Amino acid sequence: MMKLILRTVLILGLAALLAACPPTKDEKDLTETLQQYDTVIRWAQWDAAVDFVSLEYQEKHPITRLDLDRLRLFKVTQYNVRSATPIDNGMGLIQVVEIKMFNKNQARERTVIDEQLWRFNEEYKRWFLHSGLPDPTQSR
Repeated sequence: MMKLILRTVLILGLAALLAACPPTKDEKDLTETLQQYDTVIRWAQWDAAVDFVSLEYQEKHPITRLDLDRLRLFKVTQYNVRSATPIDNGMGLIQVVEIKMFNKNQARERTVIDEQLWRFNEEYKRWFLHSGLPDPTQSR
Protein backbone atom coordinates (compact mmCIF):
# COMPACT_ATOMS: atom_id res chain seq x y z
CA MET A 1 0.00 0.00 0.00
CA MET A 2 2.85 2.36 0.88
CA LYS A 3 4.47 1.69 -2.51
CA LEU A 4 1.23 2.67 -4.25
CA ILE A 5 1.01 5.92 -2.29
CA LEU A 6 4.66 6.77 -2.99
CA ARG A 7 4.25 5.94 -6.66
CA THR A 8 1.15 8.13 -6.88
CA VAL A 9 2.91 11.05 -5.16
CA LEU A 10 5.91 10.62 -7.47
CA ILE A 11 3.73 10.56 -10.58
CA LEU A 12 1.79 13.64 -9.45
CA GLY A 13 5.04 15.44 -8.66
CA LEU A 14 6.50 14.60 -12.05
CA ALA A 15 3.29 15.67 -13.77
CA ALA A 16 3.44 19.03 -11.98
CA LEU A 17 7.07 19.52 -13.01
CA LEU A 18 6.33 18.58 -16.60
CA ALA A 19 3.36 20.97 -16.72
CA ALA A 20 5.56 23.80 -15.46
CA CYS A 21 8.22 23.22 -18.12
CA PRO A 22 6.96 22.53 -21.63
CA PRO A 23 9.03 19.71 -23.14
CA THR A 24 11.27 20.30 -26.10
CA LYS A 25 10.79 18.19 -29.23
CA ASP A 26 13.84 16.07 -28.31
CA GLU A 27 12.47 15.45 -24.80
CA LYS A 28 9.08 14.52 -26.24
CA ASP A 29 10.75 12.14 -28.73
CA LEU A 30 12.77 10.54 -25.91
CA THR A 31 9.67 10.13 -23.73
CA GLU A 32 7.77 8.53 -26.62
CA THR A 33 10.68 6.21 -27.43
CA LEU A 34 11.05 5.11 -23.80
CA GLN A 35 7.30 4.48 -23.54
CA GLN A 36 7.31 2.43 -26.75
CA TYR A 37 10.30 0.40 -25.56
CA ASP A 38 8.66 -0.11 -22.16
CA THR A 39 5.54 -1.48 -23.90
CA VAL A 40 7.52 -3.76 -26.20
CA ILE A 41 9.46 -5.20 -23.26
CA ARG A 42 6.38 -5.58 -21.04
CA TRP A 43 4.71 -7.63 -23.78
CA ALA A 44 7.97 -9.56 -24.36
CA GLN A 45 8.03 -8.63 -28.05
CA TRP A 46 11.74 -9.32 -28.34
CA ASP A 47 11.94 -9.13 -32.14
CA ALA A 48 10.43 -5.64 -32.01
CA ALA A 49 12.80 -4.67 -29.20
CA VAL A 50 15.77 -5.30 -31.51
CA ASP A 51 14.60 -2.35 -33.65
CA PHE A 52 15.43 0.00 -30.74
CA VAL A 53 19.06 -1.19 -30.55
CA SER A 54 21.53 0.95 -32.49
CA LEU A 55 23.20 -0.52 -35.55
CA GLU A 56 26.61 0.39 -34.12
CA TYR A 57 25.92 -1.70 -31.03
CA GLN A 58 24.57 -4.59 -33.11
CA GLU A 59 27.71 -4.59 -35.28
CA LYS A 60 29.92 -4.97 -32.20
CA HIS A 61 27.52 -7.24 -30.28
CA PRO A 62 25.30 -9.13 -32.73
CA ILE A 63 21.95 -10.21 -31.32
CA THR A 64 21.78 -13.89 -32.16
CA ARG A 65 18.85 -16.22 -32.58
CA LEU A 66 20.00 -17.93 -29.37
CA ASP A 67 19.75 -14.59 -27.52
CA LEU A 68 16.18 -14.09 -28.75
CA ASP A 69 15.20 -17.70 -28.06
CA ARG A 70 16.52 -17.35 -24.52
CA LEU A 71 14.45 -14.18 -24.02
CA ARG A 72 11.36 -15.93 -25.40
CA LEU A 73 11.50 -18.30 -22.43
CA PHE A 74 10.48 -15.39 -20.22
CA LYS A 75 7.29 -13.48 -19.55
CA VAL A 76 7.88 -9.99 -18.20
CA THR A 77 5.91 -9.42 -15.00
CA GLN A 78 7.25 -5.97 -14.05
CA TYR A 79 9.21 -3.14 -15.65
CA ASN A 80 10.17 -0.42 -13.16
CA VAL A 81 12.40 2.53 -13.97
CA ARG A 82 14.69 3.07 -10.99
CA SER A 83 16.61 6.09 -12.30
CA ALA A 84 17.14 8.17 -15.41
CA THR A 85 20.12 10.49 -15.80
CA PRO A 86 20.59 12.78 -18.82
CA ILE A 87 24.16 12.88 -20.18
CA ASP A 88 26.03 14.61 -23.00
CA ASN A 89 24.03 17.84 -22.78
CA GLY A 90 20.74 16.01 -23.15
CA MET A 91 21.83 13.97 -26.18
CA GLY A 92 22.07 10.80 -24.10
CA LEU A 93 20.35 9.14 -21.17
CA ILE A 94 21.38 6.45 -18.73
CA GLN A 95 18.33 4.64 -17.42
CA VAL A 96 18.38 1.88 -14.83
CA VAL A 97 15.38 -0.44 -14.99
CA GLU A 98 14.39 -3.35 -12.77
CA ILE A 99 12.70 -6.06 -14.83
CA LYS A 100 11.00 -9.05 -13.25
CA MET A 101 10.94 -11.97 -15.67
CA PHE A 102 9.08 -15.24 -15.17
CA ASN A 103 10.79 -18.26 -16.71
CA LYS A 104 7.99 -20.32 -18.26
CA ASN A 105 10.03 -23.56 -18.27
CA GLN A 106 11.33 -23.35 -14.71
CA ALA A 107 8.25 -21.63 -13.21
CA ARG A 108 10.57 -19.21 -11.44
CA GLU A 109 10.77 -15.43 -11.41
CA ARG A 110 14.07 -13.64 -11.76
CA THR A 111 14.94 -9.96 -11.36
CA VAL A 112 17.19 -8.33 -13.94
CA ILE A 113 18.75 -4.90 -13.51
CA ASP A 114 18.97 -3.44 -17.02
CA GLU A 115 21.34 -0.49 -17.36
CA GLN A 116 20.29 1.22 -20.56
CA LEU A 117 22.29 3.76 -22.53
CA TRP A 118 20.17 5.81 -24.92
CA ARG A 119 21.62 8.23 -27.47
CA PHE A 120 20.01 10.56 -29.97
CA ASN A 121 21.04 9.89 -33.57
CA GLU A 122 21.14 13.13 -35.58
CA GLU A 123 21.09 11.32 -38.92
CA TYR A 124 17.92 9.36 -38.19
CA LYS A 125 16.45 11.98 -35.83
CA ARG A 126 15.55 9.36 -33.24
CA TRP A 127 16.75 7.74 -30.02
CA PHE A 128 18.56 4.38 -30.05
CA LEU A 129 19.55 1.97 -27.32
CA HIS A 130 23.34 1.50 -27.15
CA SER A 131 23.44 -1.15 -24.45
CA GLY A 132 21.58 -4.12 -25.88
CA LEU A 133 18.56 -6.08 -24.73
CA PRO A 134 18.00 -7.22 -21.13
CA ASP A 135 20.17 -10.15 -20.09
CA PRO A 136 18.11 -12.78 -18.26
CA THR A 137 21.27 -14.81 -17.55
CA GLN A 138 22.79 -12.20 -15.25
CA SER A 139 23.13 -13.51 -11.74
CA ARG A 140 21.75 -11.51 -8.89
